[in-house]
Amino acid sequence: MFYENHRLSIVIGAYGSGKSEIAVNMSLAQRKAWPDKRLLIADMDIINPFYRSSDCAPALEKAGIRVISPMYAGSNVDAPVIPADIFSIFDDETYTGVFDIGGEDMGATVLGSMRKRIENTDSQILMAVNTLRPFTSDPGQIAEMTAILSEAAGFKIDGYLHNTNLLDETTPAQIEEGERIMEEASKLTGVPVVATCFMEGIEMPEIKGHELFPMTRQIFYNY
Repeated sequence: MFYENHRLSIVIGAYGSGKSEIAVNMSLAQRKAWPDKRLLIADMDIINPFYRSSDCAPALEKAGIRVISPMYAGSNVDAPVIPADIFSIFDDETYTGVFDIGGEDMGATVLGSMRKRIENTDSQILMAVNTLRPFTSDPGQIAEMTAILSEAAGFKIDGYLHNTNLLDETTPAQIEEGERIMEEASKLTGVPVVATCFMEGIEMPEIKGHELFPMTRQIFYNY
């Protein structure tokens, strides 16, 4: 599976892409694949205090996954503070992990500050895309967002994670149309679609050409 190919997987995306949900599910899937490995997930959504991966800290820690989050994660205080513990994955090669990078281009600049560290680590940068959200609803918009995030991060995007959804109201036709849009976006950008993500229980159309990544909902609105 795509989440097993590198020691560090970095998930970025536009607002509403579902990247935090994907990141949490990736980390839990890694635990199932590697029961004895040292795993961590870093919540680097330093812009949006809602729908962040650190909201799932109890479940992740129960699974034996180390959770690294900004100082004010879990509150509604918006403070762009990068935790020093995030460097653990660079300094200790026994760790495998996932970075959840939020804040669109503002958040992606966090990666630029760690450029040398990331370049010297076995890593991949994956962009989550929900074609039912503004600014990523057609191939041209996806290509534009890809360019914006890539420039802000200072890295090329290695792959797309197709995540078209309206939560429980998602239909097979919406996912199928999302596949078509993603294929066109991939042709425009040269970025491959590595997986289609979906919530377990959703009726899925037949999809070929890349992996399917079933997820269970872990993140709920943080009031």
